[in-house]
Parts: sequence; structure tokens; C-alpha cells
Amino acid sequence: MHTYFRTLLNYMINITLPDNSVRQYPAGTTAMQVALSISEGLARNVLAAKVDGQVWDATRPIAQDARVQLLTWNDPEGKSAMWHSSAHLMAEAIELLYPGVKFGIGPDIENGFYYDMDFGGKQITPEDLTKIEAKMLELARQKQQYIRRSVSKTEALDYFTKKNDEYKIELISALQDGEITFYETGEFTDLCRGPHLPDTSSIKAIKLLNIAGAYWRGDEKRKMLTRIYGITFPKAKELEEYLVLLEEAKKRDHRKLGRELELFTFSQKVGQGLPLWLPKGAQLRERLENFLKGLQRKAGYLPVITPHIGNVELYKTSGHFQKYGKDSFQPINTPIEGEQFMLKPMNCPHHCEIYNAKPRSYKDLPIRFAEFGTVYRYEQSGELHGLTRVRGFTQDDAHLFCRPDQLKAEFMAVIDIVLHIFRILDFKDYTAQISLRDPENKEKYIGSDENWEKAESAIIEASAEKGLRTTVELGEAAFYGPKLDFMVKDALGRKWQLGTIQVDYNLPERFELEYTGSDNQKYRPVMIHRAPFGSMERFVAVLLEHTAGNFPLWLTPDQVIVLPISEKYVDYAKKVAQVLDNSEIRALVDERNEKTGKKIRDAELMKVPYMLIVGEKEEADGTVSVRKHSQGDLGTFSLSDFVSLIIEETKKQLE
Repeated sequence: MHTYFRTLLNYMINITLPDNSVRQYPAGTTAMQVALSISEGLARNVLAAKVDGQVWDATRPIAQDARVQLLTWNDPEGKSAMWHSSAHLMAEAIELLYPGVKFGIGPDIENGFYYDMDFGGKQITPEDLTKIEAKMLELARQKQQYIRRSVSKTEALDYFTKKNDEYKIELISALQDGEITFYETGEFTDLCRGPHLPDTSSIKAIKLLNIAGAYWRGDEKRKMLTRIYGITFPKAKELEEYLVLLEEAKKRDHRKLGRELELFTFSQKVGQGLPLWLPKGAQLRERLENFLKGLQRKAGYLPVITPHIGNVELYKTSGHFQKYGKDSFQPINTPIEGEQFMLKPMNCPHHCEIYNAKPRSYKDLPIRFAEFGTVYRYEQSGELHGLTRVRGFTQDDAHLFCRPDQLKAEFMAVIDIVLHIFRILDFKDYTAQISLRDPENKEKYIGSDENWEKAESAIIEASAEKGLRTTVELGEAAFYGPKLDFMVKDALGRKWQLGTIQVDYNLPERFELEYTGSDNQKYRPVMIHRAPFGSMERFVAVLLEHTAGNFPLWLTPDQVIVLPISEKYVDYAKKVAQVLDNSEIRALVDERNEKTGKKIRDAELMKVPYMLIVGEKEEADGTVSVRKHSQGDLGTFSLSDFVSLIIEETKKQLE
């Protein structure tokens, strides 16, 4: 009997659930079967599972003891499985509707999915999208299963050779035998790692959003494929809510608002991805810079300025040339043979050389160099997008050089600056992403294991002591060190990466940075890279969309517009504007010979916070009629009371 039970136990495995409870199941049990053993209601909502930290199909057998988390629509990984599976469903529908189409890649993305396809010259139109959606819904209702199958490299190549699909053949050629899997859905078979839904029945609402062109593998020299974007939901109501949000996002598009509010523009003659800041945009940006400069001055930062170019050898020393050379503008050759310069891709190598300009003592540290430094990256033209993806951008960069015993305190002080900025600009919903090295792929990074472990520990400890809500992402570190990335949700619930703090033991090694210790020996400082805004361009874009262009009073380009009701009162309007200007309140006068109603409508469209209407009565009394953007009339104010109102509101916003 004893032998019998021992043999039976050999076929049982322990499944540990998120609440740390342990259940026993026969080896080969799936996550879906685990869900069914808990409740049928739970099982109906399971989309995928996390098994020992890896996302799996809920129908994939588990052969040994494992920690299992059941994933639903409420989990980011559950949404990813839904959207990845939806990309396959779209591909199946397209293959049925357009035989002979060839498929590139079809991943899930932050909101939905896309698939890159070669339609052999056929132009896909919005009418085609409607037809594809209908076919997808028809297939989804058939409750088709997603079936995972391991295949040999030979079998995989044979299958796609018969289909004459050179894109899949190219992908398979780069894979190793034994790591290739197919997924089958109905009549459709795709090369894919997964994971996927158990079946298509969870896909209840479908919207194909737009059509775009995309070079195969992002290479401008390769063929342009057709990319179709879409999104799906488990309930029709959620799709309706998303489409409303999408319409609101279009209204808030920073490219549209930037044009309407006259903040920035682009010129093909200047070059793609190189923004031109118009006067109002330049003033807005200058106020943001001055705001941060004030914080930095109080925190002991020292301003520095570095050139826009540097010798190629500088970036070879830092490692940026080897790592990012192909993504940078090509080197500039000088008349001296063999001498090359580059447009600056990073500020940190220059700051290292400033540190090296003279001997440093342990008493000098920490040293904090800050610069609004413009850098240049040659982003692919298909990747450029307004101010969020550009080829020339200004980082609110600073590099702190400190002793190891000062590292945690300095790191925490930088966190304080970032959080202060978020509070002032009303970014309330954020998480701090601890971006670590990929332990399985260490060759992507420079530096010793010892230095990486020290740097990662410092970030984890500082984040915990600050009580930040954190997530950990392996493989997201910079090549020279781990970092803390602040992921912020805007007013529409979209997530942006704003602000980063990085710990770096490696560049001080590469640049041979030193300080003299109290024992008169030489030591290496630790370096902190930080950029609370990230880049001025991207930050302004996010702020524009977050506020819908309704900037806080202290930041907005024009705080007040004075509207004379006729030409007779233009002189009084100018006197009012001068009084405001003397109190450092930004005001302009609308001198146009237009009706007051039109002037008010135009001022509302330009999102000017305060409108002052002036006519005969106001001139006689030395007052102004005050109207607030999107709120309406506030009544009549004396000029001194109105000035006090503006000063008080501005002060409150900056506290």
C-alpha cells in the first residue's frame, strides 16, 4: 500500500496560487482546469495564465510544481493575450477574404493589435475594414480553439515555402530548431510563440481602427507592407466607451493643439523630426525650464553648457557609438584625415569630461551638473510622430557624481524633485518602473555583475523608502545601468514614460573618473543620470494632451486677453494691458474690428484663461468685466483686485 501511494504522488503536482494556498493536481493539468476546480464563473473569465512568472496558454499542460496566476481581462497580460489572439483572428479573416495574402508580424500593442501584410498590390480601403470586421465576428462566434503545436525547423520552412510566404521564411530562418511553435485557429496557421486565448468566444466586440504603411522589419530599404490596426473587447459596452475616449484623444492630439495654439511647427525644408518652436511655444518651454532651474538651484545643481557635437572617440569611450551608432546621424568628416565628429546623441559623456577638468576631493562630492542639452538621434521616418518622436530634442539632463555612501540619499532627493513636478502639473496617477538588467542576456550591457548588483539594490531600496508604487521590468535597463522610470497616466488613462533616474557605476570606469578620499587614495565616484521631464518636446506633447491645452495659469503663454467692445476703447484696453504687464501678468489686446461675441469665441478657442471686456462704463470706473475660460462671467473687478486674483491663483498653483 505504501508503494502504491508513493507512486500516485509521483503523478501529482503542487500548484501555488497568488494567495499562497497550495492545491494538488495530476501532472499535465492546465491552468483552465485549475480555474474550473475553483469555480465555473472564474473559468469563463480566464484568458491566459502566468506559470512561474511566464505567461502561458490557459490550455497548456503543467508538468511540474508551479506558481500559477489566472489572468483575466482585468490583468494587463490578459488583455495582451486577447489582443494577440485577435491579430490571428484578423489574419484568418483576411486570408479567407483575400486568398494569397502574405503575413509579416502581428503583435499585440498597448491598446489593441496590428498585423503587417502583403496584399500583392491590392489597396485596402475603409470599406474593406468593415468587411473584415464582419468576418472576424462570424469566426469568433464559432468558438474556434487556439491550438499550440511544436514543429521542427524543416517542417516550418516547408509549410511556408508551400504558401510562398517569404516573410515567415525569413523569420523562421533566424530561429533555432526546437524553439519553433505554430498556432492553429480554424483554417489559419501562424508562426507564433503565443500565448493565446483558449478559443475565440471571448472576443465579442471588434473595431479595426486604421490602415497604415510599414516597411518590412522597419527597414526603409525593404518592401512597404499594409499595416491594419484594431482593438477588441469582451463586451460591446467597453468598445463603445473606448471609441468615445478615442474621439476625445483626437481632440487632444498635441499636433492639432500645437497648430491651433501656435506653439510649434515642422518644415520639410528644415527636415523631418526637427521641431520649430513658435514664440508662444518657446515662452511655454522657457517657463518650464525656469521652473526646473529654480528647483535645481535650491537643490545645489550647477549649470553647464556643452557643444552640439563631439569627437567620435568620446562616444566610443562611453559606449554610445557601439550601442547606438546605427541610430545616430552619420559621423561628420573634417578636413583632417581620420578626424570625425558626431551630432551629440547623449549629454553624459560631455559631463564626464567636465568632471575630469580638474582634480576632485571626497569633500567636493556630491557634484551635480545640469544642462538643458539638445541631442540628436536618427529615428526612422516611419517612427516620427509630432513632438513625441523626433530627431532633435532637448533633455532636462543632469548628472550627479557622488561617493557610494551618498548614493541612496542623492537618489531619493531626485525622486523628490520628480514627485514635486508631478504634483505641480497635476499628474496624480503614476507608478515607478524599476528597470533592471535581463539576467539571461547580460552581453547587452557593460560593466561587472558586482556593480550592477550594487546599482540595482540602491534603486530598489530608495524606491521602497520613498513608498513608491513600483513594478519591476527585467531587460528594460539602460546598457550602462539600471533605472527608475516614472510611468504616468494622463487624463484619458493613457500611460506615458515621463522622467527617469539611472544609477551608473560603468561610465565612471570608462572615463576613469576619480576623487581623492580622506585616506589620500583614489576612488571612483558613482554617477546618477536624471531627467525629470525626459525631453522638453515629449513632455510638452504629453502635457498638451493631458490638459487639452488648458495649461495652468502660471504656465500658459497668454494669461489674459483684453477685449475692447469697440475701437473707441482700444486705448483703455492698452492701458489695462500695461498695468497687468507691470505686475508681470502676460496680457494681450484684441484690437480687431469684430463683434465682442466673436472675440470671446476666438479667445475661448485659444484657451486664454481670462478675458477682460472693457467699454464705456469700465473706462469711466477704471474697472474690467472679467470672464473666465469655459466658466463664463465672474463680474466686475477693479484692476488692483484683478491683479491680486491672478497673483493669488498663480501662487497657489505653484505651492
